[in-house]
Amino acid sequence: MHRFFVSADILIGSEVPLADETYHHLAVVLRLAVGDDILLLDGNGSVCHCRIADLQKRGGRAKVLQRWQETDTAFPIHLLQALPKGDKMDLILQKGTELGIRQFSPLFCQRSVPKKAVERSEQRCRRWQRIVSEAARQSRRPLLPRVDAPRELTKVLADCDEELRLMLWEEGSRLLHTALPDVAPASLALLVGPEGGFNREEARQAMESGFQPVSLGPRILRSETAGFAVTAILQHRYGDLGSAGS
Repeated sequence: MHRFFVSADILIGSEVPLADETYHHLAVVLRLAVGDDILLLDGNGSVCHCRIADLQKRGGRAKVLQRWQETDTAFPIHLLQALPKGDKMDLILQKGTELGIRQFSPLFCQRSVPKKAVERSEQRCRRWQRIVSEAARQSRRPLLPRVDAPRELTKVLADCDEELRLMLWEEGSRLLHTALPDVAPASLALLVGPEGGFNREEARQAMESGFQPVSLGPRILRSETAGFAVTAILQHRYGDLGSAGS
């Protein structure tokens, strides 16, 4: 059954309006028709089994048949990602959502994309949210990951309160598996640097904020690849990509 994310306030009644991107995707792209069943999700775990009752040229209605609550089986990971060049952040958001990341915090570092380059794009954050929504829909996640606006490294570190905090850094680090406890932590923050890596001052600030420097071994992965690799390992060990999630 096809799934669509909608705002929570329209799922209150017995009928749900179908408009904008939801309408376009189900009516124009998928060519669904009156009588077809769909699932509508609010991104916070609420799911409605609905049946399309009406479709017009610019919108439609769906009748709610059943409601229930779902939980995300993915291990909760907060990715603190230094902004990469070009559109690489789009890929990070898409694949990170598929792998189960709970929250994305893009950040500015000394060697990351200049702050002015990001601020010039007023639509970037809205595009990021659409990417996450589509990736969550495609991968059948019941919850929408949170995407923060880009901030300075120091501000992101100050707000970080995850139980286990790891920083990918090739200098003075230990292998990842030696930093992972046998019992899954309640939450985990993963800090990934830019293409040029963190400088020593940034690494010092992160360690003072409770981050342990770790590495994956002899190879240095690209900024956009490193987070995927660690997330997959963590989801296999603690989440729903391994026996713990089955």
